[in-house]
Amino acid sequence: MSGISGLRTWWAERPPAAGAAVMATGILSVGLQLTGAETVSRPALALTAVAWVALAADFALRLLGQRQRWVAEAQSPGALNAVAATTVLGTGISALGRQTLAEALLALAALLWPVLLVTVVRHWRRRMPGSVFLCCVATQGLAVLAATLAAAERRAWLAHTALVLFWLGLVLYGLALAHFDARQVWEGAGDHWVAGGALAISALAGAKLLIAADAGPYLWDDDDRAVLRTTTVALLVLDLACYLALLAAEAARPRRGYHVLRWATVFPMGMTAAATLSVATAVGLPWLRWPGRVLLWVAVAVWLTVAAGAVLAARAGGRDG
Repeated sequence: MSGISGLRTWWAERPPAAGAAVMATGILSVGLQLTGAETVSRPALALTAVAWVALAADFALRLLGQRQRWVAEAQSPGALNAVAATTVLGTGISALGRQTLAEALLALAALLWPVLLVTVVRHWRRRMPGSVFLCCVATQGLAVLAATLAAAERRAWLAHTALVLFWLGLVLYGLALAHFDARQVWEGAGDHWVAGGALAISALAGAKLLIAADAGPYLWDDDDRAVLRTTTVALLVLDLACYLALLAAEAARPRRGYHVLRWATVFPMGMTAAATLSVATAVGLPWLRWPGRVLLWVAVAVWLTVAAGAVLAARAGGRDG
């Protein structure tokens, strides 16, 4: 019974940042699907769906029964995890051919996005943690899912909407960068990796848009495609450079022990792998698939490590590190 009590305590104290666990698991499922590892990808997607339903129920219950707490949490950057997690789950479901369900998740994310984005941005301050980049992640998540559905169903309007969201996401990244506290690279508990994860999901969005353009409907001319291709490759290069810099900072100043924000480390690592694999296909650079596979299995190893820490934290009654 003490174990159940500890689990309840751990769950009751989950901050909005816990949604990063859903995002991390979901993007690993997407990455595994891109490499053909369906036997691992599908269980990961099922776990993502179960965790998403649990967090969605918690989100609704707090909205109805703990309004003050819900409003307070909605003002934090981590609240945008709700949008990003929904789009990641939708992308994974779309890959299975369940387009109607993926469309429903896109609609839900699109409804939440403007409300949470405006609320979060209004409460920005100077020297923010890495979660400030979630404004970009949530926006690009919508772009990724919309572009994925545009390719699957050959709907030009979805692709054009995704393109607008793609450029808006880059603008939001610049605004977030101006509010980011660079000291978090050395001091952050894990969410400082979102600075790179936002670049990764932006590169993934660009790749999905290029793939959508190849799927059938005419979307834009050759000049526009060239700009999108160049931007996508540049974003991936910046992401990989950021990945190496963050990895070097972790080696120079190790942050041992589990913290719930470590899920915000797993997500960017998995997103970088997925972006590398997708860009390899979108721009015709097959050699990129090999580093993409390496990055993917590194992310899987880190996921397993963080998951073990989460289980130990739950058994200890909610102490996150």
